[in-house]
Amino acid sequence: MESRARILLADDHAGMLANASDIVGEHFEVVGAVRDGKTAVDVACKLNPDLVVLDITMPGLDGLMAARELRERGSTAKVVFLTVQEGEDYVAAALDSGGLAYVLKSRMYSDLIQAIGAALSGTVFVSPRAV
Repeated sequence: MESRARILLADDHAGMLANASDIVGEHFEVVGAVRDGKTAVDVACKLNPDLVVLDITMPGLDGLMAARELRERGSTAKVVFLTVQEGEDYVAAALDSGGLAYVLKSRMYSDLIQAIGAALSGTVFVSPRAV
């Protein structure tokens, strides 16, 4: 049996987290769903997922800082950002923080699985209209 990639989800909106979990769970193993960046980092360091999906705007530690913290703490998890934030500056900051993919929440149903697949293979993915 083929092993499914292990994914941790982080978003401060419960509805968005549930939707993302439904989408991702059809293709990958969702190992956790958390509501803030600090918890995402702590859980990722404990569970060692293959990939973490981070919202950019979260309370406490935002997604960009969480991605940096994951690297500083030695996590090898790939990072995909799932956000409402559009613009070249956000995309550049996300990629600079260690992210491999940038998905607009408005394109979550069409882009998220493709972005996760790209990130898992080490390829950069950015939703159309994000920049």
